Amino acid sequence: MHDVVRLATRGLGRTSPNPPVGCVILGSDGDVAGRGWHRGAGRPHAEIVALGEAGTRACGGTAIVTLEPCSRTGRTGPCTEALIAAGLRRVVYALDDPLEGGAGAGRLAAAGIEVSKHRVASAAAVTGPWIHAVRTGRPFVTYKVAATFDGRVGAADGTSKWITSAQARNDAHRLRRRVDAVMVGVGTVLADDPALTARTSSGKLCGPQPLRVVLDRSGRTPRTARLVTDGYPTLIITCGDGPQEGYRSAVQRAVVPETDFLDHALALLFTRGLRHILLEGGPTIAGALLQAGHIGRIELYQGGGVLGGAAVPLLRGCPPGATLTDLRRLTLEAVRRVGTDVRLTLTPQVGTPQVGTPQGPA
Repeated sequence: MHDVVRLATRGLGRTSPNPPVGCVILGSDGDVAGRGWHRGAGRPHAEIVALGEAGTRACGGTAIVTLEPCSRTGRTGPCTEALIAAGLRRVVYALDDPLEGGAGAGRLAAAGIEVSKHRVASAAAVTGPWIHAVRTGRPFVTYKVAATFDGRVGAADGTSKWITSAQARNDAHRLRRRVDAVMVGVGTVLADDPALTARTSSGKLCGPQPLRVVLDRSGRTPRTARLVTDGYPTLIITCGDGPQEGYRSAVQRAVVPETDFLDHALALLFTRGLRHILLEGGPTIAGALLQAGHIGRIELYQGGGVLGGAAVPLLRGCPPGATLTDLRRLTLEAVRRVGTDVRLTLTPQVGTPQVGTPQGPA
């Protein structure tokens, strides 16, 4: 199953609104007969790719897949029917598909195929953001931030380059390549003029670029900003109509109500097919999203420096705790050294969005 998960990761950042899925077909002799992963919406699902590679060797064999096979018809046919037609004896999957509600596993079992579930944490880490999105109607948000040892993301004069090492920044670019969009508030655009593109260690653009999203209530994004002028897709979400002239064709504007602005913005991104968003700042927008329960994962790159004083804090806007019982706890999921820094992966224990009716295309 871990090998199948590694196949699924190849589709990260490319499959939305569909999930990243991997599949391995074992022949009746137990040897690998076919491998596949989903390469993008409208293209063959992982099971179909693996079956195509396996050919007749799939008969009497086993399919191992990260997500419950689909029984519905969308832009492609149902994978359950292809698995049944191939003559498989057994199907093992890691995660339930919330859009299936057990229908995929049920269809296979009704056809006489042995079906079992083998959940692994690595599968949840890869496909979990998509599952969250279809259950809530809001994209999963990962907050990526670089901070000093004392939790500062910038100096008092606003400078923030660079708190962490080149190795940490390269690692963060790999995160960009695995999501659908990179999101910032307009304050970050005004302070840093970021490109928000996914690049290699040499600075070259790498692969398909994530959509850049700017949360800008009052339309302050400069027409001269890099993410406006470089020709790569950018979406500016605002509250007012405002003038639209001066923006290039790659820049789109969307208007949402000012009341519950953040929730409306996330709902809009979901309707546009985005399932996993990388939030890159700054502390005000991050604090607001965390307070509202919209951040599902935090990737904190912590450097060894200290700024102190009036330096910019990691978060703003979260109500202060009067006593230790008000402590908002995070679960530490992983720790990894990256260059001279440490990457901490954390998940909020409370304040996560409520799970609702599954939504989304097949």
